[in-house]
Amino acid sequence: MKESYLYQKLGGQKVQCLTCSHQCQILPGNRGICGVRENQQGKLYFLAYGKIIAAHIDPIEKKPLFHFMPKTLTYSIATVGCNFRCAWCQNADISQASKASGYNLPIDEIPFQKMTPAEIVAEAIKNNCPSISYTYTEPTIFLELALDTMKIAHKKGLKNTWVSNGYFSKETLNLITPFLDAINIDLKAFKDETYQKYCGAKLAPVLENIKTVHTKKIHLEVTTLIIPGVNNSKKELTQIAEFLAKIDKNIPWHISRFFPAFKMMDSTITPIKTLELASQIGKKSGLKYVHLGNV
Repeated sequence: MKESYLYQKLGGQKVQCLTCSHQCQILPGNRGICGVRENQQGKLYFLAYGKIIAAHIDPIEKKPLFHFMPKTLTYSIATVGCNFRCAWCQNADISQASKASGYNLPIDEIPFQKMTPAEIVAEAIKNNCPSISYTYTEPTIFLELALDTMKIAHKKGLKNTWVSNGYFSKETLNLITPFLDAINIDLKAFKDETYQKYCGAKLAPVLENIKTVHTKKIHLEVTTLIIPGVNNSKKELTQIAEFLAKIDKNIPWHISRFFPAFKMMDSTITPIKTLELASQIGKKSGLKYVHLGNV
């Protein structure tokens, strides 16, 4: 457990978290939407500091990052929790674990591996990984652990990459920018109602963060999981492609195939022809790097 880096006191022991775009106002004894930030007597604490729920050695391409340190390995870590609740989440067993029983499941009841930031960096070096990826769940919600690790990693000559839903706050982005080398942001749809219905979030902060990350010269790649009946219309795919192309035609766009997961087990697998259509749309919009995933 560690006191959160970004929050403000509102009086009456109520606090407002400033870590992500939800900007949760939290009463004493309660947690934010992510399920891992708790108001304890007027102070906001991150409950999963040093409690690693997943640690793996992955190809950097799995993130997916195709244009950043290709053909290298990356040491990938996560804690429990997420500030989204995507109905199709493939990692729901860990991303939603802190939200059980009305957001009050004790973090220590969830199996985890205890690791300090220094130990995470040491493991990356030991396993010949030139980078560390903060992934599987949303790295924004474990900002304190990620940032502390990122600082040590840079001192040791390692790179830092985030795989994010793009819902971090401006304050969080400012904190991580000096230490963040690359990021893949999920652009899940181009309709606000889709974000609200399926993810419990809003579209606008994600779009704004994609533009801001690009201005900060951080290596940026974007992923869209194409889901039949959710975001697979020609119009919406065109809107996404044109949005990215307007920012920079060199932004790689990863188009991923959906397979049933979490609350969408009865949904249809994305047809290959839909991915091919999206690829054609991306290239027609001027994007130079369009990659198909999960095929």
